[in-house]
Amino acid sequence: MPIDMKEIISKKILSEASGYLNVGFTHSLNPYSGCAFSCHYCYVREMPIQQFKEMSWGEWVDIKINAADNYRREVIGLRRKNKPIHIFMSSATDPYQPIERKAEITRKVLQEMIEHPPDFLQIQTRSPIVTRDLDLLVALKNKCEVLVSMTIETDRDDIRRIFAPYAPGIPLRLKALKTIHDAGVSTQASVSPVLPFTPDFPKMMDGAVDRIWIDTLNIGDGMNGRRSKRLGMPELFEAHDLTKWYRPDIHANVEKYFRRRAALIIQYPLKASSCQLVIKLGDGLLETSVKMLKRPLRPLHFLLNGGFHGVFFLLI
Repeated sequence: MPIDMKEIISKKILSEASGYLNVGFTHSLNPYSGCAFSCHYCYVREMPIQQFKEMSWGEWVDIKINAADNYRREVIGLRRKNKPIHIFMSSATDPYQPIERKAEITRKVLQEMIEHPPDFLQIQTRSPIVTRDLDLLVALKNKCEVLVSMTIETDRDDIRRIFAPYAPGIPLRLKALKTIHDAGVSTQASVSPVLPFTPDFPKMMDGAVDRIWIDTLNIGDGMNGRRSKRLGMPELFEAHDLTKWYRPDIHANVEKYFRRRAALIIQYPLKASSCQLVIKLGDGLLETSVKMLKRPLRPLHFLLNGGFHGVFFLLI
């Protein structure tokens, strides 16, 4: 599929967190606009950034060539104001889509983070290209909290080809996660959105992840499933005889499935009106999606058996 690539100068690179990112993050960072992976279910297809484009989602990518310079300037400004910096990279693109091999915009941003680290960085990708920057991730984890989250919505490549035909294969993603995990960088598998999977799906993540995040098209599209409906997801599931995987109770059913395979439920004596359920799953953790919260949060750090230094959030 031909993709229109364009270099642009962006006014800023950090956007104040909103929507689902209000839970735990202060900013999002998108090194690119547009995404070559062009996943059929992507909620960004229904956002203004795409709605006002003449080209279809997946046919264009804007390369923010001054992203690293903007990051340095903006973080210095935030530090002067003593502001917390918890970054989600990325919310409306993939920071490691194919053009990143050549453009290295994300790598340049990470290099700036070494000099001007945030308090917390979560990288959200579905691309094994992220392993190229393992040297920077290892260096950065000594300066701030780092979590590399890989979207692994299913363990079946035949299902992946239906919903995300241009995205990297599932085995490559799992291999990348294990490589990063083995290097000592905290990892997360983002089962988002939940797509049909085999009974062995949870087992495949053992030894490769520290956490597992579960989300669905009805919960995770930012509009309680309305965006997914407009994107034709109910019809796509039905066309492939997968309707039972689109039911409103799929999140609860998948959570129960993972819980049954959990070795230990870890309970925290936390006094808060809302906290996240965490379940030990072999060498990993299961973290279920939480509803939108409008009150500010503070990070809670903890150690698990002398291992992963986790970041979860409590209401102030």
